[in-house]
Amino acid sequence: MALRNAVLAALLDGEASGYDLAKDFDAAVANFWMATPQQLYRELERMEAEGLIEARLVRQERRPDKRLFSLTPAGRRSLREFTAAPARPAALRDELLVKLYAVDEGDGDAVREAITERLAWSRAKLARYDRLRARLLDGRTEDAYLAGAERIGPYLTLMGGRALEQQTIRWAEQVLAVLERRASVPR
Repeated sequence: MALRNAVLAALLDGEASGYDLAKDFDAAVANFWMATPQQLYRELERMEAEGLIEARLVRQERRPDKRLFSLTPAGRRSLREFTAAPARPAALRDELLVKLYAVDEGDGDAVREAITERLAWSRAKLARYDRLRARLLDGRTEDAYLAGAERIGPYLTLMGGRALEQQTIRWAEQVLAVLERRASVPR
């Protein structure tokens, strides 16, 4: 998937600056798509040149002027075409899994440390997702939110991100338990 499709989808929530989009990517979109601010700004320029988005300049007194981006009809068409096309399965390429695969020949302590770091990272990410979920629900039940929300896509992708982090936590805990048991057995 091209970064542009994730940007187009993020702009469905309305006009946003590059800075706002970068924050949105970090907070909400990161559960399914990662991009650096530099990548995002380059893509915004390309998309504007292709007519998928348009920008308007907002003058600010005490800050630099900012550009607010919004979808054009061509951008909406492009997003509809993207959503209509079949989705390809995600390809998993994870350096940590390669290290774990080779743990019997490598440094078991270093692999355990890497798994522990991944576990901490996933717990922190799940906590961020839970805070975002609470903000979206705003005191409503999930059923009430899903029945009345203008857009449910952001919530549904958030639930996918939460499920992924919950599974990663369970997996990492299991892996650490196995590695600890094996480390305690004399060989």
